[in-house]
Amino acid sequence: MDFELLISMLAATLRLTTPLLLACLAGLYSERSGIFDIGLEGKMLAAAFGAASVAALTANMWLGLLAGIAVSIAMSMIHGAASITLKGNQIISGVAINFLAAGLTTLLGLTWFHQGGRTPPLPEGGRFLPITLPFASEISGIPVMGPIYAGLISGHNILVYVAFLAVPVTAWVLYRTRFGLRLRAVGENPKAVDTAGISVTRLRYQALLITGVLCGLAGAYFSIAQGSGFGNNMTAGKGYIALAALIFAKWRPLQAMFATLLFGFLDALQIRLQGSTIPGLGWEVPVQLIQALPYILTVVLLAGFIGKAVGPKAGGVPYTKER
Repeated sequence: MDFELLISMLAATLRLTTPLLLACLAGLYSERSGIFDIGLEGKMLAAAFGAASVAALTANMWLGLLAGIAVSIAMSMIHGAASITLKGNQIISGVAINFLAAGLTTLLGLTWFHQGGRTPPLPEGGRFLPITLPFASEISGIPVMGPIYAGLISGHNILVYVAFLAVPVTAWVLYRTRFGLRLRAVGENPKAVDTAGISVTRLRYQALLITGVLCGLAGAYFSIAQGSGFGNNMTAGKGYIALAALIFAKWRPLQAMFATLLFGFLDALQIRLQGSTIPGLGWEVPVQLIQALPYILTVVLLAGFIGKAVGPKAGGVPYTKER
């Protein structure tokens, strides 16, 4: 593999990792607070539809992004109401959100736009475009460092940079702030947090609010950054892969970044390998097998390569305040 091809593959890896990383960090906040969130997929899908719909109607990518975040937060609050206020089963609530998003986006797409569930192509100004960083063209001719800066670091849209910036921010919030300490504590021992006079309910809703914002960014990325409009089921199971990456990373932000980069690289690899042949045999590798690579890796990693992954002790258990 020559150097230019390697840079191209790594750049594609960053772009494909972005929604996975945002969704993985979203799940990190909710699960650290003790709320299992299977509904990441549904939140992203609903956010992608909301962002594309508003961006198509207003020709404004920022309004589309805000709409995607708002829709995702609304879904997150539904999950909160079911699992925190009503003390329902968190897994069932998350699955219900996934089904709700899948059905509602298709129904509204058909009703509003009459294009088979898709939104119209985004007009000019409705989509986030790649950003060329300062001096990228001037130093692109420098051996090694030039292509890395101009081809790998520069040339992505703003949501890619936001996703990777969110990793150190999340690490700082979780391990260097009072809010992060309380958030981790409420996922391990909510009774002790409640005894200290801190509201478990408020902390968990705050965590789900952050989850909604991050899933909104991830969903909007699909439709108004990576793509140019919404298509049916365009998230294609990425929310579930993000959950697998979260378990693989053992609920830690830096490890979550590396785990999602691994999945992103495999996704970029399967795109690159489509149409290739097996050396020496001349057989073309089936497209379906190549496309299944990220999901096969998910199963393999979860089956026996991550060791013992123990989540927050109070995860999935509704908290009832003692009287």
